Amino acid sequence: MPTTIQVEIETKERLEKLKGSERQTYDEIIRKLIEEAEEDRLEFSEKTKSAIAKAREDVKKGRVYTTKELIMELKI
Repeated sequence: MPTTIQVEIETKERLEKLKGSERQTYDEIIRKLIEEAEEDRLEFSEKTKSAIAKAREDVKKGRVYTTKELIMELKI
């Protein structure tokens, strides 16, 4: 069942700029934005979480190379 919502004029103008076509509704735009926001919140896999934790530990312990050091090491 449709309902009415109030948005600031600036918000309406920003939504208008996101329209892919004249026929696209504000509901379609808002739903797309919600879907994208939900996708951004997806959890990392355990493998990815583990890799991030390991990388952070490497940085803490100084097990990293600067770009300059890497170039010298690889003789590029």
